[in-house]
Amino acid sequence: MADGSTILRRNRPGTKAKDFSNWADEVFEEMDSTLAVQQYIQQMIKKDPSNVDQILTMPDGQDEGVWKYEHLRQFCMELNGLAVRLQTQCFPATCTQMTATEQWIFLCAAHKTPKECPAIDYTRHTLDGAACLLNSNKYFPSRVSIKDSSVAKLGSVCRRVYRIFSHAYFHHRRIFNEFEDETSLCLRFTNFVTKYTLMSKENLIVPIPECELTPGESEA
Repeated sequence: MADGSTILRRNRPGTKAKDFSNWADEVFEEMDSTLAVQQYIQQMIKKDPSNVDQILTMPDGQDEGVWKYEHLRQFCMELNGLAVRLQTQCFPATCTQMTATEQWIFLCAAHKTPKECPAIDYTRHTLDGAACLLNSNKYFPSRVSIKDSSVAKLGSVCRRVYRIFSHAYFHHRRIFNEFEDETSLCLRFTNFVTKYTLMSKENLIVPIPECELTPGESEA
């Protein structure tokens, strides 16, 4: 507490992991920060990561472009946790290509000319590329207002990062299931891209039985 009423929402040096962000929730309308949308999303996730509907429900008056942007930033940050776990089992010698089912082999766009990459390298390259784009001052100079031309780039990021889910599901099911049980990340991502038509339904190849999908109209 700063003065008996103000809550300092800050993890101080030496804070144990179990005590991270251990402060009272704040109403979205009272969040006075350019990072309010990120703060609100993270607050909802911390409360219950499986409550997808609540997490994806946009507050009244919120700019939709910023809402989609902040969610995608959050997905990419959390996907790094899955990438770390995959490193214990997904090796260049065993997963020589970024594949899902036998029908899906993905080329890595991190090179001058897209080419095949070992799955774990594809994962790293894709998350690095997404981070570079989403933190670009050229395309996303503001966290409170985003141009439509920049919002249009989110669909391609979604399609690339989704491949990490699909590879994990079809080739490293135990790791995928353990991570999904803890985070509901693929469930949330699938609902997100479907709700905002950022991916077409035929590209959503990881079975999500809890998710009632509405077919996407385009791939953005």
